[in-house]
Amino acid sequence: MKTHQANLLNAVALIAMPLWSYYTSLNPSPTALIPIVFGIVLLALNNGVKLENKTQAHVAVVVTLIALLALFKPLTGALDRGDNLAVFRVAVMMVTGLVAMAYFMKSFRDARIARSKNMK
Repeated sequence: MKTHQANLLNAVALIAMPLWSYYTSLNPSPTALIPIVFGIVLLALNNGVKLENKTQAHVAVVVTLIALLALFKPLTGALDRGDNLAVFRVAVMMVTGLVAMAYFMKSFRDARIARSKNMK
């Protein structure tokens, strides 16, 4: 998997999981749709990540990190309620975010190594 593919996977998860939650809930909350905003931003940045645009990749990392941090509260809430389906949905979003972060870090490290080799 490449960095842009991991970012795309994360964006799709951040869009699909909240939609699933919202439309299958008996009493949907609009706050369930907040991760969609992060997913749309990551989707918009994906082409820049694919083209290795440094600025867009760094913005995508920050958005991914904010989304990951923001998902801790919904995870604890779902665990407290004993809602296994909600735990699954939030866990999917968090795992795809962690995978994307790992690929971003690997990409940044590889770019730094390549840059240092070119300087010699």
